[in-house]
This record gives sequence, structure tokens and C-alpha cells, in this order.
Amino acid sequence: MKFIDEFRDGDLARGLAAAIRQAARADREYHFMEFCGGHTHAISRYGVTDLLPPKVRMIHGPGCPVCVLPIGRIDMAIALARDLGVILCSYGDPMRVPASGGLSLLKAKAGLGRNAGDKGERRGEIRMIYSGADALAIAQQNPDREVVFFAIGFETTTPPTAVLIKQAQALGLGNFSVFCCHVLTPSAIASILESPEVRQWGSVRIDGFIGPAHVSTIIGTRPYEFFAEEYRKPVVIAGFEPLDVMQSILMLIRQVNAGRAVVENEFSRAVTRAGNRKAQRLVAEVFELRRSFAWRGLGELPYSALRIRKEFADFDAERRFALRYQAVADHPACECGAILRGVKRPQECRIFGSVCTPENPIGSCMVSSEGACAAHYSYGRFADLAAVS
Repeated sequence: MKFIDEFRDGDLARGLAAAIRQAARADREYHFMEFCGGHTHAISRYGVTDLLPPKVRMIHGPGCPVCVLPIGRIDMAIALARDLGVILCSYGDPMRVPASGGLSLLKAKAGLGRNAGDKGERRGEIRMIYSGADALAIAQQNPDREVVFFAIGFETTTPPTAVLIKQAQALGLGNFSVFCCHVLTPSAIASILESPEVRQWGSVRIDGFIGPAHVSTIIGTRPYEFFAEEYRKPVVIAGFEPLDVMQSILMLIRQVNAGRAVVENEFSRAVTRAGNRKAQRLVAEVFELRRSFAWRGLGELPYSALRIRKEFADFDAERRFALRYQAVADHPACECGAILRGVKRPQECRIFGSVCTPENPIGSCMVSSEGACAAHYSYGRFADLAAVS
């Protein structure tokens, strides 16, 4: 890709829209789920749905790693700082995810600051960082403090965490550990179609998937092949630009029309079938599969997340501090679970845009810019108002 404008060209978009309208059959409807939050953001920001015929519907999936973090995991991170006195280092987005008791990492951080120095105790801290390397530097600068990196994300951000753990081992940092919350994409896609949670959240028709971009640069397209064959759902790996998404929709329509269900790679400028073998080997060296992991909206999914191998147990915060996960129900008015499964749209939540806003998020989907609710709040809610009026 030489120029980013090439993938945002209006004339090309109109041409693709015409091709989509021509390809879409009049006697059927098409329901495609974009799994990645980056795609959700692009679709909302550039008005892609306005260029699609009414019979082509896009469904938001659980592709935002911040959104799928259950409340219990945020509670565990808060407890590390509040109860165990560590310096907890987190990226910015998880800081605002609602936790139990009206707390969040950001609110807990403020409370720790107010109580600092009470009774001569050394209180824990919560610090926002921009990369894992910042957490490593903080551990080096505070050799008498326990420092924990709150590691989240899909396969894209897992290799950097593996590098971080190996660096800590090489440096002999005995005061550094990682609270690992890395999750895996293919298991989540499969669960949407077969999980027993459909009894709670309902089911949604899906004819095909737009596969994630950054994730696929790491794992390649091969992991989706069994999924496409087993469930007979076509998958097209797409880049993040609006023309990438539109081209992928056209490819999916053509597959559905032909009765095909294979994996195609629209994002060939960055993704290969094999993926990044070096990154895969690094992840396999440091991490192993968890037997089960809780996702917001999807429930407990088998083999859907990673944990740190025993060989690196000294850097595993869950082992070091004997952390235990406890499930916590979402806010009763919040529809994040149904939205993450694609069963409901953000505007169908009764507190969307009123009680729940980016400034006062009640659910995780309103926190990150990749969350479906945050994307629709920024780019789609005015269209809703116009339609009503």
C-alpha cells in the first residue's frame, strides 16, 4: 500500500457499491458479521452501510478485546493494586471499563491516590502506559515494588507480551509479572454459532464473516479453513479501510450466491496463509492454551485464551498472587452481551446514548473506540435521529 487515500477513493467506492447492488440477488437477504472492532469503526465512520442495498445487513461481532473482558477480570486487576499493593500498569482503554461496585480502574486509581499515605502504609498504584515496555521500565525503576502488566488483546498483541516476559527473564526482574488476559479469535467465532448462550441472548442469522485483519497477520488465514468447512460459512479476511470492507462484502456475496464456503484473503498486501511463523513460535514458547476462559457476552469458552507456561511461572501474576476469577453479572440494563453476539444493535439498548455514553459508560461496548456502541454513538446516532424525524 503506497497511499492510504487509494483505499478511501469516492469514485472507487461508488463503483464497488454498484457492483454489490448488481451481485445481490433480489430473492434473498445477506447477513454478514464483521468480527473485528476496527472493521466496525470503519463501517460506521465511512458510512459503508449507507452504500449497501437493504438486503445486505452488517452485524457487529465480539472483535473488541476491551469489550469482551468480563467484569470479574477487571475486579482482579483492581484487587492487585488495592488489596495487594502492586503497581498495576494498563493500557488506556481498560482503565474505563466498568467493574463491580461502580468502580473502574480509573476510579480505583483516583481512590488509591486519595488514600495514599494512610496509616503509613505503602498503597498500590494504577498507571496508564502506552506499551508493555513502559511497564518493564517501571519495574526496573522500582526494584522494591511489585509491578504487574495488565496484558489484554487478541493474537495481535500476544507476541509483544511474550517478548516482554522473555526480556524480564533475561534481566532477572524478580518484581515484574504479567496478568494475562489474551484471548483467541477462532474459538469466539465458532461459539457465536453453537454456544448454549443463545438461550439467553438469542440467535442471529449469519451467512458469512469478514475476518480480522491484524489478527490474521499473525495467525494467517489457515485457522479459518476448518471453520469455513465445518460450519459452511464463507470467510473473507479484510483490511481496515472502507474499500477493503466493501470489496470483502462483494466477495462474500459472490461466495454465497455460488454456494461456496471457503476462506478468501482480500488483505493480501499484509496477510498470508501461513501468517507470521516467527511470532507464532514465540507465542508457543511462552504461552499455552487455557482450558476455559470467560468472555463478556459469550460465557465460558473452552480453549479460547492463553496462559503463561510453567517455564515462565515466575512472571505469571495469577500464580504469584494466587488470583481467582469470580464471575460477576453485567449491569441489568446493559445489552452488551447481546450486542457482542450480534443479536442486538447498539441503538436497541434502552440506555444507549442517554444513561450510557462515552463519558459515562455503563457497558464495555461504549468504552473503546472499537466498541460497537462507541462507534455508533460517534457516527451513527445522528442518522437514527434523522430517520425518526
